Amino acid sequence: MAGNTHPPMCLRVNARRAALADVAVELDAAGIASRRVGSVALLLDKPLPVERLPGFAAGRISVQDAGAQRAAAWLGLRDGQRVLDACAAPGGKSAHILESAAVSLLALDVDAGRCADVTRNLARLGLAARVQAADCAELQTWWDGAPFDRILADVPCTASGIARRHPDIKWLRRAADLGAFAQRQARILDALWRTLAPDGKLLYVTCSVFPEENGAVIDAFVARTPGARRAPLPDAAAAQLLPGAEHDGFFYALLEKS
Repeated sequence: MAGNTHPPMCLRVNARRAALADVAVELDAAGIASRRVGSVALLLDKPLPVERLPGFAAGRISVQDAGAQRAAAWLGLRDGQRVLDACAAPGGKSAHILESAAVSLLALDVDAGRCADVTRNLARLGLAARVQAADCAELQTWWDGAPFDRILADVPCTASGIARRHPDIKWLRRAADLGAFAQRQARILDALWRTLAPDGKLLYVTCSVFPEENGAVIDAFVARTPGARRAPLPDAAAAQLLPGAEHDGFFYALLEKS
């Protein structure tokens, strides 16, 4: 089964500094085989240290799973929007958002040390955002009252969809963890919804394959929240991605506020 295989290594091309075709040529010249799997994604035939990647230090590319790269694309970003990445560390999705559109981005993470990682990653790519250490569910500690046009909620979860990258997950997780994570996810959704502008969109993301913290959380939220509607994902994509040869396991749900 895929969960016991070696995970793929995928690159995201920084569209503000390079073109995918040019990066593919540079990789080939360095003897690194790759193939295109998305608009800015190149899947390597074999994983290798980032120090060997031409253009990495210069901020032309980043390492990011192909499944994770769907987040920025599915937010429906436009220049000038006010955007929140609510659980941002280590900053891969924040960077992709800023590479995709000229938005005003607030990147939050509950861990101050991991906020420093976000800042470093953005700096390498020539990007900037307001980065703040805060619990996104505690609005009084960070929200200024101005609504967001787009919110990315890549919430804490069991990480069951990326267990092959972190094998200890299989031994550390307990059945009770599912309920605890689902409660935390619901609390985050309820809080962030208050900060979303009318007609705004919130993209809920987990790296989990368990329905208890995916579809069940979203169904319950929509049922109890007036004005919340689950919208179809672009290109009629499936909400649940299972780990495979090209990507890890993720769940996506797009919510619209009427």
